[in-house]
Amino acid sequence: MRRMAFALALLPALTAHADVIDIVWQDGGRFERTMSVAPGRFAEFCGALRAGQTVDWSFEAEGALDFNIHFHVGKDVRYPARMKGARKSRGALAVDAPQDYCWMWANKSAAATRLSVGLILK
Repeated sequence: MRRMAFALALLPALTAHADVIDIVWQDGGRFERTMSVAPGRFAEFCGALRAGQTVDWSFEAEGALDFNIHFHVGKDVRYPARMKGARKSRGALAVDAPQDYCWMWANKSAAATRLSVGLILK
């Protein structure tokens, strides 16, 4: 996959600190996951989307996490959404062009943080 090759080429030191999960849509276009994000690590959910699709997203965390939705265009990284120190949020991603999109949370605290994520594909 392009995004994995890109990440491995540019960020080899970070791959040991990541939990990257491919988005697999369940019945009704849903993806849900609850997990613990260890201190100094991040969780990332990625999947290919087509132009015209929309993803309603929400998350809730026990502790503050840095959050973003991103995709790559060549070596550039674009961020449709970005927040620092977020515990909870929701929104909608309207897809303009086919891309591999990633939802990512980084735990910069000294304690593990429980994270619950919900994505709905429309």
